[in-house]
Amino acid sequence: MAPSGPGSARRRCRRVLYWIPVVFICLLLGWSYYAYAIQLCIVSMENIGEQVVCLMAYHLLFAMFVWSYWKTIFTLPMNPSKEFHLSYAEKELLEREPRGEAHQEVLRRAAKDLPIYTRTMSGAIRYCDRCQLIKPDRCHHCSVCDKCILKMDHHCPWVNNCVGFSNYKFFLLFLAYSLLYCVFIAATDLQYFVKFWTNGLPDTQAKFHIMFLFFAAAMFSVSLSSLFGYHCWLVSKNKSTLEAFRSPVFRHGTDKNGFSLGFSKNMRQVFGDEKKYWLLPIFSSLGDGCSFPTCLVNQDPEQPSTPAGLNSTAKNPENHQFPAKPLRESQSHLLTDSQSWTESSTNPGKCKAGMSNPALTMENET
Repeated sequence: MAPSGPGSARRRCRRVLYWIPVVFICLLLGWSYYAYAIQLCIVSMENIGEQVVCLMAYHLLFAMFVWSYWKTIFTLPMNPSKEFHLSYAEKELLEREPRGEAHQEVLRRAAKDLPIYTRTMSGAIRYCDRCQLIKPDRCHHCSVCDKCILKMDHHCPWVNNCVGFSNYKFFLLFLAYSLLYCVFIAATDLQYFVKFWTNGLPDTQAKFHIMFLFFAAAMFSVSLSSLFGYHCWLVSKNKSTLEAFRSPVFRHGTDKNGFSLGFSKNMRQVFGDEKKYWLLPIFSSLGDGCSFPTCLVNQDPEQPSTPAGLNSTAKNPENHQFPAKPLRESQSHLLTDSQSWTESSTNPGKCKAGMSNPALTMENET
């Protein structure tokens, strides 16, 4: 067996270092359990009823916090499916062609039947040289994972994982339950924190745990509330962190709200249709992560943003701004329920033609 080189040793060392933030969170969580459940509830609380209520509520939040954190860490990010990878012949053709129009022509032919609507800033097909694939909409290459991640939001060092389509719901629940965990600890620890400064606590080691527990819970509550609020705003607008900093580019140009379908549908796209699963770290997001419904009204500046304009576009396939391949069924139904408006009530044929391209369906967003 050949000895591993220095490059392999460095990679292993980096992989170990990446787990340091996770280990820190786990140690902090373990200490907070000891400080709250043992030192505060069992040692310092004198009222039995208060002990029981606090311990029951605490363990519920603790369990949900740990569950969602575990799922965020160990849910593997999803990568583009095989249909987005170039064939061997296409890869050889790309290597022979110089960068430029000929290179793009090869990619355009490979992408003609793929449900991709976004482009680069220059209007070219989004292609990853390292993974040798055509990037699906909202997919980005992570330099840490060295992979293309579907609907990538960001790479989070606190979970040592990419946050994307497969675990974004878990990440949101992790933020929510960690915030509730810290707020609950700070609220129930407050009266004993006051007693610490008024010498109302017995002179034991519990008083120092109570003091530091309140400081830590209050500090994390402030930081987590801002982060959780920001991601709630992103969900309401159907944006990722990357898209908030750089708006997606479509064939007609940049559109910061190109994937927004309205508040209700944006929520359902992340949390799913069944509300009983919304608060549980169980995967229920809609779709496959490779295609997303859009709510673009005016793809072509020369075309009117009216139902008549949409109908004329549907009648002439050559004028399609995007490939006419429909979205996966679990995503497409977001565009066809009663909350969206099309001309289906007046002309079913027009609706059918328009739905061949989900980018042509419009919603009166509230």
